[in-house]
Amino acid sequence: MKEGQSSNGSESRSWFEKISQALTGEPRDRKALVELLRDSEQRNLLDPDSLAMIEGVMQVSEMHVRDIMIPRSQMTVIEREVSPDDFLPTVLESKHSRFPVIGENRDEVVGILLAKELLPYFASTDRERFDMRDVMRTPVFIPESKRLNVLLKDFRSTRNHMAIVVDEYGGIAGLVTIEDVLEQIVGEIEDEYDLEEDSYIMKYSNDHYSVKALTPIEDFNQYFETDMSEEDFDTIGGLVMNAFGHLPSRGETVAIGDYHFTVMRADKRRLHLLQLSIKNQLTENSTTTNSEH
Repeated sequence: MKEGQSSNGSESRSWFEKISQALTGEPRDRKALVELLRDSEQRNLLDPDSLAMIEGVMQVSEMHVRDIMIPRSQMTVIEREVSPDDFLPTVLESKHSRFPVIGENRDEVVGILLAKELLPYFASTDRERFDMRDVMRTPVFIPESKRLNVLLKDFRSTRNHMAIVVDEYGGIAGLVTIEDVLEQIVGEIEDEYDLEEDSYIMKYSNDHYSVKALTPIEDFNQYFETDMSEEDFDTIGGLVMNAFGHLPSRGETVAIGDYHFTVMRADKRRLHLLQLSIKNQLTENSTTTNSEH
């Protein structure tokens, strides 16, 4: 056998041994498995997207609901006793498909309302007969400590898409959806209400906006007539992450001057979407309102 063939044969055997060890169930730690998968990607046996999904599945098995839930303070809720005409603006602005229904306060989640359940109401001429109790669904409550892989299995078997998260004392800690879990595996899932690919900023009111983390600081400054520094960072996401001092999780908020940024979407590697509220605008609006009275 030629020298080159011997070398290749040795390399093949080494690779075969690695695969065999992974498939025969021999004791191996997670780090070694990840190295094997990344080696497979380098050898073009796995494409980068497949590798990212496999790593996502492995991460989900180690993560808990508390790691990805939407905090209670960020939940968009509907009060049980409020009429559809009054809470419709909330539904339209948030563009969610499901809403927790609360009773006396946010610690009393009594149901889940699907936005589509409002269609018969607005199509009817007799709107006096609407009763939230007739259309809302029974909420599912889960602990913060529940593992995401178990939750995903529960979502699939029960066909629920949203669960209310409770803390160790039984108080409402937040909520989680099936989309939140899936995004940990496949990455961000965009829908028809997300920002367009070529759009960085979406305006909801004079003091509330959605801003993509990849928004160039130059574009941000031009849009809001600000002078955020472009010396150290190119994007608003880099500037915000620097202000946090760490990679923040969803729901965390930081202020840069009068601009308050809340993380709406993020993964283990980077920020995706930010919610922006402008403090001086809020103050000006409040001052104007008070002066009118």
